[in-house]
Amino acid sequence: MEFKVKVLLPAHDFIRSLPEKMRAKVYREIDLLKLFGYRLGEPHAKTLKNAEGLKELRVKLTSDICRVFYFHHKGRLYVCTSGYTKKANKTDEQEILRALRMRNDFLQEYGL
Repeated sequence: MEFKVKVLLPAHDFIRSLPEKMRAKVYREIDLLKLFGYRLGEPHAKTLKNAEGLKELRVKLTSDICRVFYFHHKGRLYVCTSGYTKKANKTDEQEILRALRMRNDFLQEYGL
């Protein structure tokens, strides 16, 4: 079963800013999301607690770690909102809030 993934501009800009090898790994994770959808689990993806259905693609290359936030929208569509390079052990609350704002904006524009 194929799923569709829409990458919003902030996520696209983030991915394009990454070094080539990390960017390739992020695109690989997006391909896995297209292939597996809701069945994609750890270590590739994780649902964030208390974040209104927000999930993260988890990408690691040597000691570098980045996250791309996404959510499920109607049927077979997943929407990537934004991403960031992880520097601390805990997921950055400001980045989560930013991704949630983008999710809410998307839902207002395209409907629940």
